[in-house]
Amino acid sequence: MISIQNLSMHFTGEDLFTEISFLIREKDRIGLVGKNGAGKTTLLKLICGIEQPSKGDVIVPQGVTIGYLPQEKNVNSTKTVLDEALSAFDEYHQLERNAEKLQQELAERTDYESPQYEKLIVKLNNLNDRLALLGGNSIEGEAERILVGLGFGHEDMLRPMREFSNGWQMRVELAKILLKKPNLLLLDEPTNHLDIESIQWLESFLKAYYGAILMVSHDRAFLDNITIRTVEISNGKIYDYKVPYSDYVSLREERVDMQRSAYENQQREIKNIEAFIERFRYKATKAKQVQSRVKLLEKMDEIVIDDIDSTAIHFKFPPAPHSGKVTLELNHVGKSYGDKVILKDINLLIPRGEKIAFVGRNGEGKSTLSKIICGVLDHEGEVKLGHEVKIGYYAQNQQDMLDMNKTVFETLDDVAVGDMRLKVKALLGSFLFRGDDIDKKVKVLSGGEKARLSLAKMLLFPGRTDQPLGHALERHPEKRPDSIRRHINHRFPRP
Repeated sequence: MISIQNLSMHFTGEDLFTEISFLIREKDRIGLVGKNGAGKTTLLKLICGIEQPSKGDVIVPQGVTIGYLPQEKNVNSTKTVLDEALSAFDEYHQLERNAEKLQQELAERTDYESPQYEKLIVKLNNLNDRLALLGGNSIEGEAERILVGLGFGHEDMLRPMREFSNGWQMRVELAKILLKKPNLLLLDEPTNHLDIESIQWLESFLKAYYGAILMVSHDRAFLDNITIRTVEISNGKIYDYKVPYSDYVSLREERVDMQRSAYENQQREIKNIEAFIERFRYKATKAKQVQSRVKLLEKMDEIVIDDIDSTAIHFKFPPAPHSGKVTLELNHVGKSYGDKVILKDINLLIPRGEKIAFVGRNGEGKSTLSKIICGVLDHEGEVKLGHEVKIGYYAQNQQDMLDMNKTVFETLDDVAVGDMRLKVKALLGSFLFRGDDIDKKVKVLSGGEKARLSLAKMLLFPGRTDQPLGHALERHPEKRPDSIRRHINHRFPRP
């Protein structure tokens, strides 16, 4: 369906990948993998035409449509959630107009046997097939079904987009792409902004999808559940495996072992050739043999062992202040928005050292309860923090609190205090920001990199109450410290 032929991409004099070729077929389910910086996102942009290659071609047949979901996007919509989703059907309305023009032209013509008349009929049939695929007769119901699957409540449909965090707005962008039903879906980390239930719904949707899918994801289970083919970018080349991710990992290890063995054999051969040259280079009777081996070395292609990305975040949470036996106690806690009851008569006792997960469907009140515990939402009942208990909170839209115009280093350096000012680079290194990475602007970071930076920023505050963690206090200075009981780094979303 789509052919990538001898594609090369160069950045600042370096080859990102060189003359790579592969084919995307109509029903393919492909996971695109490779270490950070290998060129996965760039390849997606080249396929959908956002960027142009240094060399090579992406051949897309006429009539083949492509939908691309980036990791992040500034939406800035003034529409409601439902209206924004329905804007995905602009293509449908244009196709409708084109079909009406063709019908009018056919009605006016009388050359029923001519090739031109036959071509118009074929074109009209193709348009009608596309209209039927887009499901125009039930577009509003389909839009609402997909939005609900991605976590929105029915009551959210008429709310303005601006009331939602960037993560929730990205869910609407995903819904729009799914509604367009392109022949090829290009998804760059589609689960970044989704919770468990939404991920499960998306898995089911993609398994039944009629077209091809090419996706980048760090969620291995998600890749295994959807993909049947894995394309790896490594050292500027691609390796194409007709297997899901887990099977690919085993095959990749075998490939690297073979490369390592071949590399060691080549190094022994080079060492022997160099020893021969050094031994006989001044001996006239061996001149031809020496020259032959010199040319052999010059022509030899060096075997490169593909790197396996084994980098991982290394950090420890700062020691928590010693607290009492009871960490948290909730007595008859409730929360309502108008007539809608979110939480009712919640009683909970959490002793020191407990590890607890809040689970439940979207809209059941998990985030609401977290905000109540942190002390920034009005509520019924009583919330009692134990002796010397300090709260740190990492929320769904934590990344929205980063200043896009600061560098990675400035983001942490501006909030570090005391001895931590000397440890900022070390902390960034433990979160995989090394070398020139610390001088990058936040706005150019990927979604995963921003998440790591947000977590690193949060760790600079080991339960201190004398340092504000974010804009929650700056936006409401008049509420400090009574209604906001603990400093948190978060701007809370509406959903």
